[in-house]
Amino acid sequence: MLIYIKNGGGYDNFVATTGIERHRKSSPSICSSDLCQAAVEKLIAELGWEKESIDALVFVSQTPDYTAPATSCLLQHNLGLSEGCYTLDISLGCSGWVYALSVISALMQSGTFHKGLLLAGDTILKIASSEDKSTYPLFGDAGTATALEYKAESTGLKFSFNTDGSGSEAIIIKDGGYRNPVSSDSFVMKERGEDIKSNHLQVELNGMDVFSFGISKAPKSVDGLLGHFNIDKETVDCFTFHQANLFMNEKIRKKLKLPVEKVPYSLRDYANTSCASIPLTLVTQCAEDLKTKDMKHIGCGFGVGLSWGSVYFETHSIKVPQLVEL
Repeated sequence: MLIYIKNGGGYDNFVATTGIERHRKSSPSICSSDLCQAAVEKLIAELGWEKESIDALVFVSQTPDYTAPATSCLLQHNLGLSEGCYTLDISLGCSGWVYALSVISALMQSGTFHKGLLLAGDTILKIASSEDKSTYPLFGDAGTATALEYKAESTGLKFSFNTDGSGSEAIIIKDGGYRNPVSSDSFVMKERGEDIKSNHLQVELNGMDVFSFGISKAPKSVDGLLGHFNIDKETVDCFTFHQANLFMNEKIRKKLKLPVEKVPYSLRDYANTSCASIPLTLVTQCAEDLKTKDMKHIGCGFGVGLSWGSVYFETHSIKVPQLVEL
């Protein structure tokens, strides 16, 4: 479902600050795995891959189908992949695509696995309060699929990672796990500020803490990656950041002294889509270049955890299917 951010009542300033004009909300029956499955079916078809040839599937999300079993096992069955396919769930949000890339590339670098799928998605509006103006308008639902193939001659992927669990309460759902199981109190809606009302089964966001974290850590992560691997920043064609909000992301871009044309945004149409935001931005904003050019990329994800990481990778005229909407 496509939802437009309404005009007036302070929302004009919201659109100008966040860059978000509309977001997608999945129906109650659609899960993150369904969005990822639709994306990957189209991608596999365009690649012409035989499903029996796929060795590994990694699913990254914080809105899985069930507490147990792992959603990656369900996706293996639903996609018709072989029983020899390695599957893994990773519970991460905004940094999740970068972290999952490191996992699947590490699995494949030995040459044991030849073809792998990275499925990243969240239906985050299911866990956000529609009565919370600090979170609900920021987020959108999305699922993505990234295909990787082992090539001995590849330059490989280069990573930088960081974690700071002391900031875990900056973005948190307090109840529903085993530390704080669901109780009758979990459903009580509570005022946490002006026009900010949610219960303990819904995501709580401390905007100032998240902003300070993002504009501080993301530039350091990218600079650290460039420096450690002696990558010339000027040779990188595209810097794709987690789509937090326009104001924060522009602060990061300016700190890194990056030209506008090298930093794509998908915020206007899709909002903040958690772990899906980097690949979604690439395929919606850079499709023609990805299809026709050899490109050098930096991706940087940062958020819930607190967790952040950057990756350098190269693409060579890759397949980019059209967006699928359910």
